[in-house]
Amino acid sequence: MVALEQIRASNGQIATALRPGLVAVFAGATSGIGEATLKQFAKQAVRPRIYFIGRSGASGKRVRDELVKLNPGGEYTFLSVDVSLLRAVDQVCREIKAKETAVNLLFLSTGTMLGAKETEEGLNYPIAVTLYARLRFLVNLLPLLQNATDLRRVVTVLAGTKEGPVDTSDFQGRHMSLMTPKGRGHFSSMLTLALETAAQRAPSVAFVHAYPGFVKTNLGYDLEGVGVTILRGIYDVVYPVVGPLFATPVNEAGERHLFLATSARFSEAGGSLSGVPLAGGVGVAKGTDGRSGSGVYSVNNSGEPGSAKVEQLLGKLRKQGVPQEVWAEVEGEFVRVTGTAAV
Repeated sequence: MVALEQIRASNGQIATALRPGLVAVFAGATSGIGEATLKQFAKQAVRPRIYFIGRSGASGKRVRDELVKLNPGGEYTFLSVDVSLLRAVDQVCREIKAKETAVNLLFLSTGTMLGAKETEEGLNYPIAVTLYARLRFLVNLLPLLQNATDLRRVVTVLAGTKEGPVDTSDFQGRHMSLMTPKGRGHFSSMLTLALETAAQRAPSVAFVHAYPGFVKTNLGYDLEGVGVTILRGIYDVVYPVVGPLFATPVNEAGERHLFLATSARFSEAGGSLSGVPLAGGVGVAKGTDGRSGSGVYSVNNSGEPGSAKVEQLLGKLRKQGVPQEVWAEVEGEFVRVTGTAAV
């Protein structure tokens, strides 16, 4: 396991090890882990150009003001969008592509605790936000990531190392919940396998699927109802007492995810080791296929790969052709909703 001290040492080298003017896109960045990682990136990078995406204009202004204080030399563009709508995601991506020819980092942490309902585009709402929107950002911006001359990284925060069986009769999870072990395993595998497919198309880009562990964020504060309000009140009272015993502080989570986003430990396939150079005692991570440095990584809250059992499961899913089925499902929905596989 990479110690927190080593993570902080690596992050502290970003200003000298990586070139000035890195371009980053953060989707889901006005709260929680996305916001924390965004701030860490802005703090450490030299003259970064950052596009950060969220729903609330007020939150976007607040975060932008804080970014300017952290690093006045950067450029920070907030884009307000409802990511449950793929057409809205496309519009944001068009705006970015009109201004940039290359992107170094795509950080994806969009999510919701709202229950199942249909979007106006006919997708299961929580999965549209958590999975389909992320993959739409990925396919739309993948050419810009490929154009980058140095760091080329995608980090998506969900449930890496928690992969499980995929129900190919219910890809969108209309009969399961992301909050259950079955749903978590299903959607985690879908995301990991989709990243593997993207890596086959863009081997010069590295992909990381991270599980953050328990981090106290405001996820779930978009829920309403008397029961939810009571549970939230209990949680707010209990957390200060027991939370520090097992929860990761959100700022530390930001540091850990910045490491995933910038360290050569999670480099693309081919052995080029892009990112902050490895220091003593830190090696290249094992990829989802069991090979060191293979370009796609599923990691836990300590930045370590999944168990042998998960590795075997993913191997079985590949042999069954599930990655192709997942990609066909996702791309088919993209075409149905927007008319194109990507913009």
